[in-house]
Amino acid sequence: MYLEHHIITSPEQAADMDTIKKMVSKQLDISFDDTINIKILKRSIDARSRQVKIQLKLALYDAEYIPSKNNFSIEYKNVKNAKSVLVIGAGPAGLFAALKLIELGIKPIIIERGKNVQERRRDLAAINKEHIVNSDSNYCFGEGGAGTYSDGKLYTRSNKRGSIQNVLNVLVAHGASEEILVDAHPHIGTNKLPKIIIAIRETILNNGGEIHFNSRLTDLVIENGKIKGIVTNHENKLNAEAVILATGHSARDIFELLDRKKILIEAKPLALGVRAEHPQYIIDSIQYHCENRGDYLPPASYGLVHQVNDRGVYSFCMCPGGIIAPCATNPGEVVTNGWSPSKRNNPFANSGIVVEIKLEDIPEYRKHGVFSMLRFQQDLEKMAFHAGGKTQTAPAQRIVDFTNGKTSIDLPSCSYQPGIISSPLHELLPKQIGPKLKEGFRAFGKKMHGYFTNEAIIVGVESRTSSPIRIPRDNTNFEHTQIEGLYPCGEGAGYAGGIVSAAIDGEKCAEMAAIKVFRH
Repeated sequence: MYLEHHIITSPEQAADMDTIKKMVSKQLDISFDDTINIKILKRSIDARSRQVKIQLKLALYDAEYIPSKNNFSIEYKNVKNAKSVLVIGAGPAGLFAALKLIELGIKPIIIERGKNVQERRRDLAAINKEHIVNSDSNYCFGEGGAGTYSDGKLYTRSNKRGSIQNVLNVLVAHGASEEILVDAHPHIGTNKLPKIIIAIRETILNNGGEIHFNSRLTDLVIENGKIKGIVTNHENKLNAEAVILATGHSARDIFELLDRKKILIEAKPLALGVRAEHPQYIIDSIQYHCENRGDYLPPASYGLVHQVNDRGVYSFCMCPGGIIAPCATNPGEVVTNGWSPSKRNNPFANSGIVVEIKLEDIPEYRKHGVFSMLRFQQDLEKMAFHAGGKTQTAPAQRIVDFTNGKTSIDLPSCSYQPGIISSPLHELLPKQIGPKLKEGFRAFGKKMHGYFTNEAIIVGVESRTSSPIRIPRDNTNFEHTQIEGLYPCGEGAGYAGGIVSAAIDGEKCAEMAAIKVFRH
């Protein structure tokens, strides 16, 4: 016997399996004994009414039925002596590309400019405490990529690109909680992701793959429109018939390299703005319609969007119980992002609040050609650096003060560890962003009563929502439109937005690269 059943419960009821069984027993007129099992397949929160409910999708089955296992495992092959593919970047796109290559019988050789996930911690401490930015090891660069130390949210709408379930299963097989297979908006947490990344690394190495840390891609070897190899650190040459380029949205030197090599790249739209931070209890009270959410509801999140003059103003990468992090990748810039630990138990809630920017919005940057949006992004980050006193201290302002054009006399506590300084962001943000943010915050206050408050602040700037460059590729074989054997991949190429979609894209590029290698 196998039966799927949906029930709606209170948060307290959803936390107790005996109560769930009693509800199902009453609804279906069945009795539970040792021969009938029950399993939660999906869980989501419904906070649309005054009384918050939990929706559960359940599986009921008897002892004779053997359900498929959640923590599935893959028979990875030993590829030590197999044909190889170079994978540039050890973020989610690169790591999942490497796993897929091993599964297909191809040896991945990963080239990563940053350090391994343990050694990255020292450089994150340096930027937080000493305001020192390491251009190769930071929140964006290093083993695991940007997602490892900046949250690990796994929600995506990219279900048409590939198997979301497969990505989640791989993460569970490497140590993630099975809760990510159940929750509607799965999340791992920055405190737990490093161990998962280490386990993935061990899978790659134990099955014959290679990973080279502290190896920056400095040149591509191309002959007659075909990739022939790469050069790392200006001196080490590696031959290759296929290269998966998964360098992330902040690898500006790679975009410059491609342009110098006359390899086609394109400017693409971007969203930029600020980080908004509220005390978590304010968001809880708004979303859950109560003063205290209690022990059975997680810290509340939100998603907001408003149109201002045909441009979207929206929340991005919302982190309940989270922390604002310094994510600059070069000295002379201030960049913010957000992350949450697995329990999401910090007293603040933060989210990027960003404005959609298209190329026609920045005509003064047309002189920069394909780098128009990238230069606009850089100038915004330099502004934040100078406004913060030329350190990683970030400019900040109370939300109502910002909207009313008033510099804040003082600032509340903030999770941003390098520190914040009161600044007139209403004057400093460019005309393409500031006025639209003001209208957006007013609109958000009407949609979420209590959101528009001077207990909340904005911290500048949120500028790395996606890549400012797209590296064009063929829709069929995923190769660059000009260079045979070069596979632009993931967020840095403009084809993903987050851990799961990047992982899916990595797998797809690996499949295409494997076909090419086997043909040769």
